[in-house]
Amino acid sequence: MTWALDHLDQIATRAVQHAWLAGLPLVIGLVVALPLGWFAVRRPRLRAVVLTTTGLLYTIPSLALFILLPPLLGTKILDPVNVIVAMSVYTVALLTRTVADGLSSVDPSTRQAAIAMGYGSFARFRAVDLPLAVPVIAAGLRVAAVSNVSIVSVASLIGISQLGYFLTDGYARSFPTEVWVGIVACLLLALAFDVVIQVVSRVLTPWTRAVPA
Repeated sequence: MTWALDHLDQIATRAVQHAWLAGLPLVIGLVVALPLGWFAVRRPRLRAVVLTTTGLLYTIPSLALFILLPPLLGTKILDPVNVIVAMSVYTVALLTRTVADGLSSVDPSTRQAAIAMGYGSFARFRAVDLPLAVPVIAAGLRVAAVSNVSIVSVASLIGISQLGYFLTDGYARSFPTEVWVGIVACLLLALAFDVVIQVVSRVLTPWTRAVPA
């Protein structure tokens, strides 16, 4: 505990770096997964192809991806962009199926009512399907957020500054206290992401809080 209190500024700095590396890909991945999931729902014959292809991206080992991306992107090995791109790939892999499942969960009668009211395909997606799919998508985002926080820590093995540093440095120095600080900090960051996603989901779905008469 004393060691953690003496290094609060360093912990806070690395926590912010970690949050950026794990959080930005969540946004990027969601933006990419939304049209992919929508396309999978709109084209049932291609749904399996789209979902299987994106799902396979998650099987790529994270450390290998961190190392392979610099030559492909023209970046340096220590460039945080490599981590952001890699985590965006993993987020797309997790969220595309979630988006498709969320959109598919919309009651067909609700969709038909929207069509009868004159909603076009995109307008119905934006105003009806997507809002009703928010709870399912938010559940997928919570899983992706925890996954991102965990995988980002692996980037410390190639020298990217974030909370994973405490894990590798503590292990190298045989200093369990530093390792535990890294673990607890990652857990707290994952919890913070989870809370934020739940709050945003509740704000976007006020009808789920309606008290029945």
